[in-house]
Amino acid sequence: MADHLHLAVALTDTGWHPASWREVGARPQDLFTAGYWVDLVREAERGLADFVTIEDGLRLQSDHPWVADDRTDRVRGRLDATLVAARVGPATTGIGLVPTVVVNHTEPFHASKAIATLDYVSSGRGGVRVQLDGGAATAGHFGRRETSFGAADLHDLDSPEVQARIAEAFDEAGEYVEVLRRLWDSWEDDAEIRDVASGRFVDRARLHHIDFEGRWFSVKGPSITPRPPQGQPLVTSLGHADIPYRLIARSTDVGFVTPRNAEQARGIVGHVRAEQEAAGRADETVHVFGDVLVVLDDTHAAAQARRRRLDEVAPYESDALVFAGTPLELADLLEVWAAAGLTGFRLRPAVLPHDLSQVVDGLVPELQRRGLFRTAYDAGTLRGLLGLGRPVNRYATV
Repeated sequence: MADHLHLAVALTDTGWHPASWREVGARPQDLFTAGYWVDLVREAERGLADFVTIEDGLRLQSDHPWVADDRTDRVRGRLDATLVAARVGPATTGIGLVPTVVVNHTEPFHASKAIATLDYVSSGRGGVRVQLDGGAATAGHFGRRETSFGAADLHDLDSPEVQARIAEAFDEAGEYVEVLRRLWDSWEDDAEIRDVASGRFVDRARLHHIDFEGRWFSVKGPSITPRPPQGQPLVTSLGHADIPYRLIARSTDVGFVTPRNAEQARGIVGHVRAEQEAAGRADETVHVFGDVLVVLDDTHAAAQARRRRLDEVAPYESDALVFAGTPLELADLLEVWAAAGLTGFRLRPAVLPHDLSQVVDGLVPELQRRGLFRTAYDAGTLRGLLGLGRPVNRYATV
């Protein structure tokens, strides 16, 4: 197990449980204000979290991941995650900011510029969570491509045809990440001269065409944004099965996975590590975080009762383990799962801000007491917090 654990907090709406907006203390009226998101991220920063992720999508939220619904008793509507992160950046000082980008309906050139900008406005604390959306409703918003997999495929998920289409979609996501990374490197670190005397603002020889030609993307470059402060902002992805694990191993710095017990965690980590070695990345640090949806209270009985109350209002099944208990009990679980090979955890608060405050005021002090978590931010960049070096620019000239 690592010297200390890494913690991320996954922020969405008023919390991950669909009944969260109806809870006392929730702030549904503030969802579309900058102050709401600043307050949440500052709370996570008070708990010294490595970073927050901010959920996003290109269609209205739904109880089903790929099928739209017309429910009016759920939170519907959201702000753009990358723009929210850019607003929060100057209002925070230590925590990383990782918005979600739906990569099969956006262009990598646009995303590279937006995330590079986020890295600048946060002074080196930016990142991105790459996400695929196979829903027909999302594809219909754009009318430029058909979805390569969708809800109908759930009934035949293990068929070779469906698996091939899913693999193709994730291979496209991997190519997308490769374009992002090359564009971030397309300016050398000292490309901007800003020499008033000579009248030279930029050294054009230190800007590079990436000339990327792939199956899905043809991008000449260079970017129009200088290389980000971190060199390469953090790239993350969520995976539930072998094909997404391969994307994590080949293309990301941090992967989020959803085991239900320590044995599953050990198996998933082993799979990711094998794919990482096969991709020639065995010497690189790729973090594997376990996702846990948390319902936390001062007593086990209170947490269990609150979970039952939430589920009575809006029944909910999560892709991740739902943990209802005390912060001390959660610390026990995280310690066992960390021994199985996970290097960190992404916690999904069921209700905001209640469960986030329980993480900050209950879980974090307990992990610190056990010597498993930092007591202060010890690096100035997100990559630094995660023990990742600043990458050498692939195009740098000597």
